[in-house]
Amino acid sequence: LCNCSSVGSVECNRTTGQCLCLAGYTGPRCHSCARGFFPEQGSQRCRPCGCSPTGATSDQCDHSGKCQCKVGVTDLKCDRCSEGYYRFNETTCEPCQCNNHSQTCDNSTGTCLDCHENTEGKHCELCKEGFYRSSHPAHGCQHCPCSIVASTGTCHIQPGETVPRCDRCRPGYTGLNCNQCDKGYYNSDSICVRCKCNGNVDPALSPSVCQPDSGECIGCLYHTTGFHCELCEEGYSRDAVGTNCTRKEATLGPEPTEFTTSAPNATKATSFSTAVLNSTLSPTTLQTIFPVSSSDNSTSAFADVSWTQFNIIILTVIIIVVVLLMGFVGAVYMYREYQNRKLNAPFWTIELKEDNISFSSYHDSIPNADVSGLLEDDGNEVAPNGQLTLTTPMHNYKA
Repeated sequence: LCNCSSVGSVECNRTTGQCLCLAGYTGPRCHSCARGFFPEQGSQRCRPCGCSPTGATSDQCDHSGKCQCKVGVTDLKCDRCSEGYYRFNETTCEPCQCNNHSQTCDNSTGTCLDCHENTEGKHCELCKEGFYRSSHPAHGCQHCPCSIVASTGTCHIQPGETVPRCDRCRPGYTGLNCNQCDKGYYNSDSICVRCKCNGNVDPALSPSVCQPDSGECIGCLYHTTGFHCELCEEGYSRDAVGTNCTRKEATLGPEPTEFTTSAPNATKATSFSTAVLNSTLSPTTLQTIFPVSSSDNSTSAFADVSWTQFNIIILTVIIIVVVLLMGFVGAVYMYREYQNRKLNAPFWTIELKEDNISFSSYHDSIPNADVSGLLEDDGNEVAPNGQLTLTTPMHNYKA
């Protein structure tokens, strides 16, 4: 008569016919699951729903055992916060506070996860490194105009400003965006390089130290010169250590003295510089003859020429002078010889007459010239009147 479920009941009341149900079962025959229970798949047993009293709207679940959850709560038993919520407590889950830059956060701590738009922080309230928050809320975090080569890459906006400035420039760089070379540096292919002036420039006197675009040093000190202040000024040379520029010791006098010799009836004077004489003298002798003042700047040019070069120059000058003199003497000698031959040359005139040949000889320098050798001895006779008689085998002529 009872017909009770063998699974959900323990006994039957024979009088009333009511079955005595186990926990989780209900109905006259204990064949249904009570509230808060659901039937197990593949069997007739009833399992408890186990819904969270905090996250579920009731203790009832469906046939699959899923509870009805509150807003912000999820999972089978409504015991976990859904995405975008955190802090499961006695009431409900709280929504994540991520400033609209993330949709998820840690369900227990509320720390935002996967911040968007270059933000970071527990609530995505900060800009990432290398970004700054624009004054316009809609623009969010913008990229800093700061190179990581010239700065740390981070920047910020001062109150009342609209343009960001870099937080910290690296050594050698300066400016609002660290895009300029600092004092003591120059631009070399968009990179600031330290000026190379060999320690011969005082930054207090020349703050920029070198040209910002070329690197040429400005204001070389200690008698130095050159692009990098690496050379000594004219009249100075490196000391034995090779660090300082010291004044050179002069070896020649400031001005050479000239000696002039003249000959009788000469129209031009020949001048010989004392430099010719110095070629045969030692430096000590020259310094004795021509005292040199170390403070006279006019001797610095002579000091740059070594004694060997000086002697070579003087020797060359002497050779040229000697050759010119020899050429002049030879020319005079040739001219005199030419004049002598011209005066000593005899002149002959021949006068042809009928049956007579007359010879006359004139010689300016030799009035008593012997002309007997001009004719053959065998056929010549001298007449009493001084005329020459030419005798041939065929004819006899009087001259």
